[in-house]
Amino acid sequence: MKHLFSCMKRYRIEAVLSPLFKLLEAGMELLVPLAVAAIVDVGIANADRQFLLHAFLLLVGFGAAGLAFALTAQYFAAKAAVGTGAELRRRLFARLQSFSFAQIDEMGVSTMLTRMTNDVDRVQTGVNMTLRLLLRSPIVVFGATALAFLVDVKAAIVFAALIPVLAAVVFAVMAACIPKYRAVQEKIDGVYLSARENLSGARVIRAFRLEEKEAAAFREKNERLECAQERVGRIAALTGPVTFLLVNLAVIVLIGVGAIRVNIGALEQGEVVALYGYLALILVELVKFANLIVTVSRAVSCMKRIGAVLDMEGERDPAQAEGDVPALSSDEAFAFENVSFTYSEGGMPALTGINFAAKRGETIGILGGTGSGKSTLVRLLPAFYPATEGAVRVGGREVGAYPLRTLRGKIGYVPQKAVLFRGTIAENLRWGDADASDEALLRACEIAQAGDILAAKGGLDALIEQEGRNLSGGQRQRLTIARALVRDPEILILDDAASALDYATDARLRASLRTLGCTVVLVSQRVASVMGADRIVLLDEGRIADMGTHEELMERCKLYREIYDSQTEAVS
Repeated sequence: MKHLFSCMKRYRIEAVLSPLFKLLEAGMELLVPLAVAAIVDVGIANADRQFLLHAFLLLVGFGAAGLAFALTAQYFAAKAAVGTGAELRRRLFARLQSFSFAQIDEMGVSTMLTRMTNDVDRVQTGVNMTLRLLLRSPIVVFGATALAFLVDVKAAIVFAALIPVLAAVVFAVMAACIPKYRAVQEKIDGVYLSARENLSGARVIRAFRLEEKEAAAFREKNERLECAQERVGRIAALTGPVTFLLVNLAVIVLIGVGAIRVNIGALEQGEVVALYGYLALILVELVKFANLIVTVSRAVSCMKRIGAVLDMEGERDPAQAEGDVPALSSDEAFAFENVSFTYSEGGMPALTGINFAAKRGETIGILGGTGSGKSTLVRLLPAFYPATEGAVRVGGREVGAYPLRTLRGKIGYVPQKAVLFRGTIAENLRWGDADASDEALLRACEIAQAGDILAAKGGLDALIEQEGRNLSGGQRQRLTIARALVRDPEILILDDAASALDYATDARLRASLRTLGCTVVLVSQRVASVMGADRIVLLDEGRIADMGTHEELMERCKLYREIYDSQTEAVS
């Protein structure tokens, strides 16, 4: 809960004023039964119209003041709750941005979205209701009980007996509901994940005609969520009926005792009405308080889940200070020294005993089949994942010696999946360098063979839709390559980033990359994409099967020849 209170610091005044005005509203409500008693015992009993008029105006004044206090309290509560929710989302987003690839893999995208949406909304509602009712309901209950004792001690004993029983019921329901709400929130994650996967993979699902299968799987998860919500709902629903039952029994006892007390002259009729009014107030407030308990139980459960994310340490920057870190070697672009890597989920190592180095300006091809460790290997260079064993060096220094911003500023990384964001082409390209001129953007597009995209779409100011939906796969890949080139990187990594390009465009791209002067790492499953590289590293099951030029590998490496022959036969 420390994170919640920290987020509420800016709204300390609102958090104090909201309960304060709610207490003032409660004071107005507590005075109403006394005014009604006076109307019955004085105004009606004596047929005093003047008194009745004054009493009526007084009740109107109580109502108007209570409404003003309630609206003011609601305004401050809403402001504090919305502001707290916004701050929680901001901190969650900032923390999620700091997570490493491994942490994102472990948590999952749907879970993170649930934390930022459903969970924060629950907490926001809980803050709102807590500020309005946490003090108001108990004050009304105990205030009504105290005033009932002022009216008549013997009749008020009913109140003293009722309140502990009602409190026990409310807290028993709360204790039973809290753990079940945690289970509900976990099942919500599953429903969100299923919906997200279906939306992102809608074309694949329809292509394989699996709509009914996916609908059945979603229905199963949704039914599990429904059952969990019903179980906790049944328990929570007991609060209202049990509370009404106990209060109505107390009303029967109160009326019976009040009738006897009126009959012997110890109590006035209006006082019985006032006692009944206080009992009704207690009923209403306890029902509100029960709802508050249910809402707060959900909010506490959600806040714990949010707090677990905020308590996670983000990607640790090994170097504290940012800035230029001079390379130790003028010739070595990068090197892997006996590197092994295993993903956090465990299992077999993805890479084992990787040893090779690249000189500045070289073009290195990384070739291998699916699951051979190509993408994992290049992700170690910008320290997206830390090596489990061995050392990864850039410019002669271990990657851990660089501040992350400095290290990644040296590297242009183009992932397998071409990711673009809604905005203009220029805005997307300037992710590489926010200060890049239009001339620099056009040059990067020219090198990336994306000039025809600008011509077709209307230039750098052309709008790209969300996820680049208005572009083909090849167009998206070329623009992501151009975005990396805008950075003018020392090392350019193309992680199978030309897979959607035709052979002619791919060839022109590779030829233009040779003019850059930077170290280029080409990851591919196609021999044609890497055969012109200065050196080709052939991976097989996470190990280096062989390494050399295309001609050398064709001469001595059976696996390389098999890959080459299979692909050239397929083309022919």
